[in-house]
Amino acid sequence: MSTTRPDSPGSPESSAGSPEPSESGGASRGRQTRSLRLAGESGVVPLARDFARQALYAWGWLPAESADRRAAAEDVLLVVSELVTNACLHAEGPDEMWITCDNKVIRVEVSDGGTGQPAPRTPHRAGRPGGHGMFIVQRLCLDWGVVRTPGVAGKKVWAELGAPA
Repeated sequence: MSTTRPDSPGSPESSAGSPEPSESGGASRGRQTRSLRLAGESGVVPLARDFARQALYAWGWLPAESADRRAAAEDVLLVVSELVTNACLHAEGPDEMWITCDNKVIRVEVSDGGTGQPAPRTPHRAGRPGGHGMFIVQRLCLDWGVVRTPGVAGKKVWAELGAPA
């Protein structure tokens, strides 16, 4: 887990602008990115999950060939839900979501106008409601972090998940 390093090795470059969406295709075609504008929309969590599910189908992660691949796709959808929900609860809602496939890694990014710093609740209390979002992200992901652009309000929270071998 990384909350200080804005990008992980091989990640898309951070910028104030939106990543260029690319055409969908098979997962072996290199890096592909799709973006979804969420600002002002209602029902953003199911909207984001449906968008991510469509990307996973386009990139060949779904339908899954095995239980491990199915679990990896469900992990991506859960992380999408957690990042978008956190933006709703703690930052007045998400502005935009990006999902990028780079061969065997999926990167999810959610931008919002909030000033807070996401972090797993410490100590984590499994039996209590609430406060599990970033703990789940930390447990499921290869890495995650926050990108802030100088002079631009808000932040972009990113998380990366790997496909099973």
